[in-house]
Amino acid sequence: MGRPGGYGRGDGACVTVTIRPAVIDHAVLYPAIERSAGQAFLAIPDLAWIASHTITPAEDYDPLIAAGTVWEAVAADGSPVGFLMAEAFVDHLHIQELSVAATHQKLGIGRRLMQAAADHARTAGLTALTLTTFRSVPWNGPFYASLGYQMLDAPLPYDLQAHIDDENARGLNDRCAMRLVL
Repeated sequence: MGRPGGYGRGDGACVTVTIRPAVIDHAVLYPAIERSAGQAFLAIPDLAWIASHTITPAEDYDPLIAAGTVWEAVAADGSPVGFLMAEAFVDHLHIQELSVAATHQKLGIGRRLMQAAADHARTAGLTALTLTTFRSVPWNGPFYASLGYQMLDAPLPYDLQAHIDDENARGLNDRCAMRLVL
């Protein structure tokens, strides 16, 4: 069971959010959260197209929810406002997507979702968390570095290089792989 936490929005209001394992019925809501989170890219002219890019279909979450590697941030009314989707590999947990709705960004929810994934990985006996992200977008590479993730140099492990190659083929440039050793 997740722990609730209250966070100020900067306007004096407090938002209570609980981080917990994802609920299969909420998977249909995650694409809208991902789309909302993507609106932040409108502030970067070269990446503004991401705000309307293809998002992860709801059915893609189901196997990972069943595997226990998707967490959600749930508001007091029970609705999800953020999620983290990951996949377990032999020795590490790979973060595939972290999205927080625009209305709930900058409240520490992304950090709490990342912590839930790290806690799970430790409990599962995994040695690291990995991800691929934009190297220089402030809420990407620098954000993960603030959590202790380190940029990996080439040559990358096969699975991470495959992610980077796939992302480059989809027009996502300036990508890097990062790892947090547990």
